[in-house]
Amino acid sequence: MRIALFLSAWLVCLSAVAAPTEPATLDRSTWPEQLISPVLFDVASRAEILTFAHALLSSEALDERALSQRLGLKIINMDAVDTVRQRMWQRLLANYNFAQQSCDQDASFCYYVDGMDSLREQAGKFEIAPDSFYVDWAEPSAEFHRTYLDEQLRLAALFPQIGSEIELFSDREFNGGGMNDRLFMLTFDSGPTQLPGTTDWLTDYLRKQSVSATFFVLGNSVQARLDKQSVQALQALYKGQCLGVQGWEYRSHSHWTDWQDSIVRSSALVKKVLPDNYVPLFRPPYGHRRADSGAFFEAQGMQVALWNIDSQDLAGSLSAEQSAQRVLSLMLLWRHGVISFHDTQSKVRSALPWLMKATAQSGLGWQECSALAQP
Repeated sequence: MRIALFLSAWLVCLSAVAAPTEPATLDRSTWPEQLISPVLFDVASRAEILTFAHALLSSEALDERALSQRLGLKIINMDAVDTVRQRMWQRLLANYNFAQQSCDQDASFCYYVDGMDSLREQAGKFEIAPDSFYVDWAEPSAEFHRTYLDEQLRLAALFPQIGSEIELFSDREFNGGGMNDRLFMLTFDSGPTQLPGTTDWLTDYLRKQSVSATFFVLGNSVQARLDKQSVQALQALYKGQCLGVQGWEYRSHSHWTDWQDSIVRSSALVKKVLPDNYVPLFRPPYGHRRADSGAFFEAQGMQVALWNIDSQDLAGSLSAEQSAQRVLSLMLLWRHGVISFHDTQSKVRSALPWLMKATAQSGLGWQECSALAQP
């Protein structure tokens, strides 16, 4: 009976899902200025915030049926959508307030905003004049934010039937939303790669940049490394970095009978061979985890580490540079948070250096990985 009920619920869930659109990306070369100072970071940030706010406001004019059609879904959770929209507005207001602190040095995209009403008013009338210095950026950015907004609303519309990073299930979970302005954390999923591989290149690159990151590893991939190299070699690989887990293998932990064992086994292995790097964090593959899992993670002394800036580097339609450009656009929009890459993707060899170079003079900071376990 339990199996039948599970299959029934799963089929209902699948019936609500249509194929998603291609992930959003924005050609940053359309923006006419390099982010060579904190002030210019703020200018670009204000522009992205207002463009996204305009898209968000416009979406509120759609009724449930029209929104379902736009998102390509048969069934949507409007309560979750409304909750996510309200949280987005609060974040946009806080971010715009941070971004307008430099308006006395550069007044571009500085408008009177002293609260939610005025932000919504400015968002509603926001547009770029045909003769503007920023006109080549305007339409590509508008399209990026419409597409990105649909990505987020789609996740909300399917929540909690399909778990994702869009919302938290318990106080054992976090997604970087509470981080300080201009502070970002790099994370990498589903490694380590086979020897030699991108993981080897990536950890070496990060050490040379004096940056630490959190690597969410798979137990079976760690074991595969240990079958071919010594514990000391694996410790040298991750020197200066932090290690959380994604379970024993890369699969959804929301409907997997052995999901608890998957987490316990992988955590035990990492703690045994890499005790100086281990942090008690679980990154759910695909963002899928059980809604009632809070008690388990509390008993394990673990937290669920989600993200709020997704590189979409798994998408075959995005090149390495497009993935990096997407991340930069979302950094300008959200102004802080946890960035998700996959070190199993060779794209990161190009995407990460591009991102580091593009932001080197913009006044942002890279959070030490050990702080990720202390939200």
